[in-house]
Amino acid sequence: MPDLLDRYPLTAGTYHEMLQSDGSVRPHWRRLFERLQRMTPAQLNHRQALLARQIQENGVTYNVYADPKGADRPWELDLLPNLIDASEWDALAEGVAQRATLLNAVLADLYGPQHLLSKGLLPPELVYGHSHFLWPCQGIQPPGGIYLHVYAVDLARTPDGRWWVTADRTQAPSGAGYALENRQIVSRAFPDLYRDLQVRHLTGFFRTLQETLSRLAPHGHEAPLVVVLTPGRFNESYFEHLYLARQLGFPLVEGGDLTVRDATVYLKTLGGLRRVHAILRRLDDVFCDPLELRTDSALGVPGLLQAVRLGRVLVANALGSGVLESPGLLGFLPKVNEHLFGEPLKLPSVATWWCGEPPVMDQALQKLDSLVFRAAFTSQSFAPVFGRDLSAKRRQALVERIQGRPYAYVAQEIAQLSQAPVWQADAGVLLPRAIGMRVYAVASEDGYRVLPGGLTRVAGMADAEVIAMQRGGASKDTWVLGEGAGGLEQWRAQRTLGLSDLVRRDPYLPSRVVENLFWFGRYCERCDGIARLLRIILARYVEDDDPQALAGAVALAERLKLLPEEGDLQSRLLVALLDPGWAFSLHANLRSLHGAAAQVRGKLSRENWHALVELQRDVETLDGDTPALGEVLDFLNRLLMSLAALSGFALDDMTRDEGWRFLMVGRRIERLQTLSTSLAAFVRQPAAFEAPNLGWLLELGNSSITYRSRYLAEPQLIPVLDLLLLDDQNPHAVLFQIKLLGSSLRRLADDLSTPRDKTLKPLIERLGHFDLGTLEYSLFGVASTQAVLEGLAELLGDIVEASARISDRLALRHFAHVDGVSHGTVSV
Repeated sequence: MPDLLDRYPLTAGTYHEMLQSDGSVRPHWRRLFERLQRMTPAQLNHRQALLARQIQENGVTYNVYADPKGADRPWELDLLPNLIDASEWDALAEGVAQRATLLNAVLADLYGPQHLLSKGLLPPELVYGHSHFLWPCQGIQPPGGIYLHVYAVDLARTPDGRWWVTADRTQAPSGAGYALENRQIVSRAFPDLYRDLQVRHLTGFFRTLQETLSRLAPHGHEAPLVVVLTPGRFNESYFEHLYLARQLGFPLVEGGDLTVRDATVYLKTLGGLRRVHAILRRLDDVFCDPLELRTDSALGVPGLLQAVRLGRVLVANALGSGVLESPGLLGFLPKVNEHLFGEPLKLPSVATWWCGEPPVMDQALQKLDSLVFRAAFTSQSFAPVFGRDLSAKRRQALVERIQGRPYAYVAQEIAQLSQAPVWQADAGVLLPRAIGMRVYAVASEDGYRVLPGGLTRVAGMADAEVIAMQRGGASKDTWVLGEGAGGLEQWRAQRTLGLSDLVRRDPYLPSRVVENLFWFGRYCERCDGIARLLRIILARYVEDDDPQALAGAVALAERLKLLPEEGDLQSRLLVALLDPGWAFSLHANLRSLHGAAAQVRGKLSRENWHALVELQRDVETLDGDTPALGEVLDFLNRLLMSLAALSGFALDDMTRDEGWRFLMVGRRIERLQTLSTSLAAFVRQPAAFEAPNLGWLLELGNSSITYRSRYLAEPQLIPVLDLLLLDDQNPHAVLFQIKLLGSSLRRLADDLSTPRDKTLKPLIERLGHFDLGTLEYSLFGVASTQAVLEGLAELLGDIVEASARISDRLALRHFAHVDGVSHGTVSV
């Protein structure tokens, strides 16, 4: 293989992580470099592809708000780790722990005696003017005096190799979960090297987080219940919320899953209310309580702040901690640390000038060309502006803007970011990219413990000066070398479990999760039914050899409102299939299926989720230009196979707990409604007796093979109705589904101690008494037959209405927790 450094530019005035100023490889990088030098580009590409495949299979995503297809965007991870020598790391970790201790003390003062403000060590404008300084939190004392349970700091290197702080993350620091996932993936790409370099493990950090939250939670003599509070699946780092909840063993909840009763926080579970003792929040503090904080928040928990105020629940990080994320505070922290602890800060901040002081503003504006200007408050809509890039007109506009509200802006020295090698698979070369590193600390009984590693973020473009995942950046694993335990990361249980700890059901299953499992089941069946009918129409339209069958299938689709009314058949079909803006389209229902699945991702196996991702990609391949009908028909065939796989996963992969039962009840209600609605509409058609129509009806009911193997004859009305209506051994028959639904509902009633309902029993009896012989020996000819079929259609309509009422009742009792007494019997 050619030398990896042949095309690797060494930029003067920039610190290179791998190379010294003379171009030689740094000592702690040599072993990795030698390993890479012995590999061919094809081998490196193969390992990079393995990383990408692992990310896809694990469902690691990062949502980009500005990208219309940014939801569930695959996480970007470079093959090469970023290496840091042990001695360098130890000094860096001391500085991070010191800074976390300082910022915790600053929060204690700001929400307590406020000596730092009264002594002029911090400007009141930067504190009181910040939207995340929360007056309702004044005087609240968190358990153990800990405000910052998790702290993160963004670091960059100076050209001479020293580390400096570019930003503090104190509100709900993100990225630690991604760092752990990066480690799990990259360490498997280089297992021998990972072991030989004795890379320090990350898992102790997360065990400490578990222990801290459980120890500080006000739980009395109860076993503490800790939950992870997420804004929901549309948040940029939702995967990390889910991943952390899994790793820590805490339920992942949204604001609607929690309720406050008598200043106590409860989780709304399927089995009732369970007290919550601690909340690890991934939600901005102002959104956490719409009663006392941001009143328009639909993400928080009304009354949460009162529960915190009375010491009934721990919130980590403490509400109001976001005030410290103002970059304007960076320049004041060195003196604050000397005042509070009598020692200098070990980690300097990037040179920062707050423009709220007139002499400082004048000095900053004089050096405008060499500085970058930022908003002092996170609530401002102001992207960083590099003074050197401004035209004379824009420069004057910036000056006037700063002079108009000087307290709202800060000026910073432009950080010359260090560069690390990344593998460019398409070109087969190593190239340098600017990097920054986010390092994490967690509160423990002995002070702050620093994660031995972190999230190295990589610029997306070669000339980028700002690193942001929202701007297309990637990531690297961070390896701290020396004194590692050897071997791969091992995650250990928080405590030893014995016989008395055994459980066979999830005691903290949120009602929202159950509701989404229910609708996940319904949308699976709904998409299957829509896809089958549209495939029937499309196949006969393309083949153009059975106009009678095509007309009958189109008439059914129109009666079921699955085809728009306007346009020729081809355009109507494409709208019904692919138009996301039409509420009844297959595309819209597949999007709803994916949305419900995303809400219950923690309950789905990796294979199940992967099948959903592949299904979503199949849909996206048809976006854009109008596809050929043959291509759409092929898509429908693949789609039905994918939906069948989802059904198989539900039957084989999921534990038969209450969540699974609600999923299956959802599927059975939807299938019962689809079968009954379709049959009722079909028997009302004038051509119900015709073999071509009966043929596609069997196809719609997924029973064509069963019919052919039983009768060896063309489809006829009586045996087709028997198979799709009364055969209690056929899972696609109405009688089979209604009996199975009744059995499932009785089981739920027994498990959840709710009374039973007799809604389905009379309908089962009426269906069981239906006599197909009345169609064979009708006394009054066609009129008599039509009367019988009309009676059957009315019975099927009653079944549809009954199943809809059952669905509503289940939602009221188990999802909305509405008292069944005021809404009729909710039993089954």
